[in-house]
Amino acid sequence: MIRIEFTKMVATGNDFVVVDNRGKKVERKVRSLSKFAKFVCERKRSVGADGLLLIENSRNADIKMRIFNPDSSEVSMCGNGSRSAAYYAANNGITKGRLSIETKAGILKARVSKNSAKIQMMPPKEFKSRFSIDVYDETFEVDFVNTGVPHVVYFVEDIENFDVKRFGKEIRYHKEFAGEGTNVNFVKVLDRHDIAMRTYERGVEDETFACGTGAVASAIVANELHSVEAPVRVVTSGGELTVHFKKVNDKYEDLFLEGEVKSVYRGRVDYV
Repeated sequence: MIRIEFTKMVATGNDFVVVDNRGKKVERKVRSLSKFAKFVCERKRSVGADGLLLIENSRNADIKMRIFNPDSSEVSMCGNGSRSAAYYAANNGITKGRLSIETKAGILKARVSKNSAKIQMMPPKEFKSRFSIDVYDETFEVDFVNTGVPHVVYFVEDIENFDVKRFGKEIRYHKEFAGEGTNVNFVKVLDRHDIAMRTYERGVEDETFACGTGAVASAIVANELHSVEAPVRVVTSGGELTVHFKKVNDKYEDLFLEGEVKSVYRGRVDYV
């Protein structure tokens, strides 16, 4: 039996198990990080979380972040996970409040304050607007953009009563996104600077309280199609996120995600 120390963190509704893996000290113990992630993220039977975050040494930045989903898959980027990693590093004496984070999607700048963290996001790519997919004999006009990970955005009117899990799961595995699949965001435009969002996350395979990369994707598509302007307030079940950007010659620059972060508790988990 192996005993692993962790910190449980919450960033605007997304919860994470954060483990200090500098020097690969935890990886050497558990051997398979994917199996450990699946174990530790399982709700009711273990700690439970939307993801496992690993803080590691980096040659190119202040820290390196790796993230694993509850289904054991490792992903390249997570907005709220990156904000949690920055907050953890700054509040545990690993870095200062201004730092850089190496991710599989690239190196990001971050700034941590008392109760929040602001993280630079990768420029959006692979934007595909207004195309049709069939879902349960209905035709959905959707948009797609990659903000470090793939996202579909679909605009709805009655967001409170929309069946996110049913339609989200179907779109997530739709043949249009065969291969790695996609995250799915259901969005309602509230006004010129505000949108509401609910997200079905791949890897979690359920609706989550929030999604950082999804908030950025939704804000960008809302700007493109509905002239929603920055800063964009994104209202989620877990709280509010703010997406900052500048649009210069149809390109998005100075793209940042900001929101609340908190450390909930520290503990040790026994892993066999």
